[in-house]
Amino acid sequence: MNIMYLALIGALIALVFAAVTASGVMKKSEGSEKIKKIAGAIKKGANAYLKRQYKSVAIFFIIVTILLFIMVAFGFMSFFVPIAFFVGGVFSAMAGFIGMKIATAANSRTVNGATKSLNSALRVSFSSGAVMGMTVVGLGLLYLTIWYFILNAYYAGDSAQIASNMLMFGMGASCMALFARVGGGIFTKAADVGADLVGKVEAGIPEDDPRNPATIADNVGDNVGDVAGMGADLYESYVGSIISSGALAIAAGLGANGLALPMILAALGIVASVIGTFFVRTKENASQKSLLSALHKGVYIAAAIVAVVSFFVVTGMLGMENIGVYFAIISGLVAGIVIGYYTEYVTSDHFKPTQTLADSAVTGPATTIINGFALGMKSTAIPVIVVVASVLISYFASGGANGFDVGLYGVAISAVGMLSTLGITLATDAYGPVADNAGGLAEMSGQEEIVRERTDALDSLGNTTAATGKGFAIGSAALTALALIAAFADQVKLDVSNLSLLNPTLLMGIFIGAMLPFLFSALTMSAVGTAAQKIVVEVRRQFKHIKGIMTGEAEPDYESCVDICTKSALHLMLAPAILGFVSPIIVGVVLGASGVIGMLAGATASGFVLAVMMANSGGAWDNAKKYIEGGKHGGKGSEAHKAAVVGDTVGDPFKDTSGPSINILIKLMSMVAVVFASFIMSVSIL
Repeated sequence: MNIMYLALIGALIALVFAAVTASGVMKKSEGSEKIKKIAGAIKKGANAYLKRQYKSVAIFFIIVTILLFIMVAFGFMSFFVPIAFFVGGVFSAMAGFIGMKIATAANSRTVNGATKSLNSALRVSFSSGAVMGMTVVGLGLLYLTIWYFILNAYYAGDSAQIASNMLMFGMGASCMALFARVGGGIFTKAADVGADLVGKVEAGIPEDDPRNPATIADNVGDNVGDVAGMGADLYESYVGSIISSGALAIAAGLGANGLALPMILAALGIVASVIGTFFVRTKENASQKSLLSALHKGVYIAAAIVAVVSFFVVTGMLGMENIGVYFAIISGLVAGIVIGYYTEYVTSDHFKPTQTLADSAVTGPATTIINGFALGMKSTAIPVIVVVASVLISYFASGGANGFDVGLYGVAISAVGMLSTLGITLATDAYGPVADNAGGLAEMSGQEEIVRERTDALDSLGNTTAATGKGFAIGSAALTALALIAAFADQVKLDVSNLSLLNPTLLMGIFIGAMLPFLFSALTMSAVGTAAQKIVVEVRRQFKHIKGIMTGEAEPDYESCVDICTKSALHLMLAPAILGFVSPIIVGVVLGASGVIGMLAGATASGFVLAVMMANSGGAWDNAKKYIEGGKHGGKGSEAHKAAVVGDTVGDPFKDTSGPSINILIKLMSMVAVVFASFIMSVSIL
């Protein structure tokens, strides 16, 4: 109990730091009245969307909570589970909402900072990202520690009962994350694709031109998708990795200290992340490489602190005989950094892969798309090898050769190691949409060229850090999903013979699971296409019927595009979200527990590879376009640029809707399987 107060203190440190940092951002000036007006429209649209989304999602949560209470009445689960499901969803939504609020407040302040210096703009945008990162880890750890204290009091310190209950407490966060990611992704990419196709390709006007009716919707989308959606996504990964490793600690015989260790590591990571944020600085006229180095410095310092101090934490809590657990943590920490760095290499326009992709745009859109697909497919090899290596190292280092359960605990704790520095890792990711919004504001408010150059530099960097963040999220999702599959297997206590590939139910489950990420992606891609078509029609209508738009004499109807995106996103997000929730239950009823394990394994394997491919193809297409806009192959308006815009448009739903949502899909299905394990065992046909 005493050591768990350290976890609570860590959560409070994160939330206090987020509050102080947010206060510092809010004290900055927003700049001119024109900037305030445009920023106000973005803020209004983002608030309206989230308000309507939360109302829609609340209905789903109420229905599922009632369903869970019915399951409690039949003895399938503890009465704590429905309460934790609802509260977990609220905390996840809160993490995304707070991140969105600070992002929409920081965009105008970043533009104003850019009128002074590049460093001023970086500090404002990065500080807003730090608020997002620290809010996610603070709320996640606070949620878990509060439940720990409640369960500890109720079960009189019985670690097995505490772990068994807490294992089921991540489903609410998973459901909220999927709705936030899918809904936000549909919104942002429908607006982005529609704005690009009509504005850039057809009308030949620049990105973020105030004459384009979809520009405000595009900037709103950056906040509801890339900030609120990403926050809910990584909140869910963070909570899932901690609770799965805690549950496996009991199975491994590591007792209360093994259960507490993930939370103490999370608290250590918070302190390390806070320290790391103070090292993010840059000089005026810094190159992209220097800007990236400034962000890397903060992340690497935080990782180094965790690497050193976690040795003493592990040996102090588990003893030198379990020193292998420390190496499992390090394997996860290093794997996260390697995946992030490799993602940066294949998607940044400072390296050969994306530059070569930009070269292919000279011969048209077809070769751009073909080579973008090839780049994404090729880029799956290293992340898969890194995760495989991390799993092997963590399994055997922690003692898997001598005990299967201890090895699984090592795999789970490596995911905690990877996510331990999430506070600052997410800060470098969440800063990107703020910089993107700032670039749009600078363009729409007619700022001086130097201001736009500074915001463009931050925006281009943001594309790279966003791609890196997605790679990190995908890697952590794979490890977390593996831990949850192991936890499910422990819950249902299947005989080893049932896990043979010769078992037809397991094999059928693998095939179904391998198919699900593709079906899910098809639904989300179609949703973006359907919504984008409506935006294209609306923007064309306004260009044709509102006289004076192209000359700047009349103002477009921005709100109509925001409304179209909102309605489309809320309607079209339901089918993919429900697919992720019901699939494990249906497969469990038909094929039994072994079929569910096969499905989860198949979905994790194919989903991991598909998500990497989509994220990296999309990121490379985006940065190839920006590389050409920097003056290569004729620059803006050239035939190569038009081809690159088509590639970027195809890649938008890849990298910002379908790809990132697959992360949540594989974790949600695992979490649903865990929660409904007892029900599946009782009613399965096979």
